[in-house]
Amino acid sequence: MQLPAEAVATAVFLEVVRISGLPTERDAPYPGRVGARWIGSEAVGVLALIESLPGSEQHRCGFSPGWSVRAYADTLGLALFEAAFCFGCHEVRMQGTAVPPALATQFFDVNAPQAKALLALFREAAP
Repeated sequence: MQLPAEAVATAVFLEVVRISGLPTERDAPYPGRVGARWIGSEAVGVLALIESLPGSEQHRCGFSPGWSVRAYADTLGLALFEAAFCFGCHEVRMQGTAVPPALATQFFDVNAPQAKALLALFREAAP
């Protein structure tokens, strides 16, 4: 999976969110509770894991994401990007000022070891 390179290079802080619904406005954050905050090498490791996700074809489920990751620079202002993961349709939707349109929708192999490891991290972080 491809993340916005410049945002990854400047991200120092990640939040994992257990999504409770879809945004009500375009480009609004996904609603939900923050379950964990990852900084430093832990954040770098999670971003590397996400980038290692192998691609997949689209599956139909209606896009019902369960988890998102928000990446922040050291200023802790608006998120550089947010990636919402749907393990049903194998889809990731990214939004944020650092996300070019070509990266906004991607598909990943939910059966790959990397996806299973990411889902395990999300579940550990559940609020």
